[in-house]
Amino acid sequence: MDFSQRPLLVYWELTRACDLACRHCRAEAVPWRHPGELSTAEGYALLGRLAGFGQPLPHLVLTGGDPLKRPDLYDLIAYARRLGFTVSITPSGTTSFTREVVNALKEAGIWILALSIDGSTPQRHDALRGVEGSFAQTMQACLRAREVGLPLQINTLVCAETLEDLPALYGLVGSLGVVQWSLFFLIPIGRGRVLREVEPRHAEGVMHWVYDLAQTAPFRIKTTEAPHYRRVALQRMAQEKRNGRSARGIGQVERGFGVRDGSGVMFISHVGEIYPAGFLPLAAGHVRRDDPVVVYRDSPLFRALRDPNRLRGKCGRCPYRKVCGGSRARAFAVLGDPLESDPLCPYEPALDPAPVLEGVA
Repeated sequence: MDFSQRPLLVYWELTRACDLACRHCRAEAVPWRHPGELSTAEGYALLGRLAGFGQPLPHLVLTGGDPLKRPDLYDLIAYARRLGFTVSITPSGTTSFTREVVNALKEAGIWILALSIDGSTPQRHDALRGVEGSFAQTMQACLRAREVGLPLQINTLVCAETLEDLPALYGLVGSLGVVQWSLFFLIPIGRGRVLREVEPRHAEGVMHWVYDLAQTAPFRIKTTEAPHYRRVALQRMAQEKRNGRSARGIGQVERGFGVRDGSGVMFISHVGEIYPAGFLPLAAGHVRRDDPVVVYRDSPLFRALRDPNRLRGKCGRCPYRKVCGGSRARAFAVLGDPLESDPLCPYEPALDPAPVLEGVA
């Protein structure tokens, strides 16, 4: 896909309303809906404009807050499906997620249901989610999704507080019949500023661990806001090739090449701001006055983020910048510049005499 013309993923934050109080919440969600949320009519207009990206249409992810807080949710899903979008949704694990809701989402044609599990025990998960009972409610939601055959993705936060729990979480996720496990590496924005990122050397260790798991895991494993997993995977594959072994999963890694904040990704906020990503809250336009297709293709911010030669610091010197490019959200959150180096990546280009660039230079 040509990411200069259309994103792979469009995230639409339907609302910031949510009954949880997660310690890492990007949106700093609150229990009530914002009066400036896009209306139903404005939502229809937005979806119609997003269809202007043409084929292949981006995949639409409905997020929040908790999308279930929107009374027009199923109308919006139905309209998106009529336009030809595949649609995923990321509801919160609360008492609102009933058996009737699971059935309705299945009937509506939801492609993937994504739920968050951030601890392998109720105590660990609920401590991050801020509401006692969230773990039990999320587990029940997972079982209900499995009963009706709704494909399930589990999202897990990676930060200093969850690092040691990741192996146990892998075992738990593996028992749920998921199609994908997505590891979200903390970006210190919103309420997430109260948590601690993992150190770069620990992040590198997690990525090697993920690569090893991916060889035998019965589901896909991906990283979010940690695109340097692609560099780790390429290095490991090259090493295995030299040793006469073949590795699983090259196709999955290659599909992510070049995808990062603003490149293959676009985010629409609950009030209509157009961002390069949910974790990179720099508005390049607003859907009430701008065409999101034009903003994605032509805005100076999106164009800069898509150009790996505009990157600064060691990301700008890195031979893997075209396939990785680093987390632009983390560069902005930590260094105040979305084109600066990703501080989570420990790779030093100058110390690598033979970078792996087979077929991707």
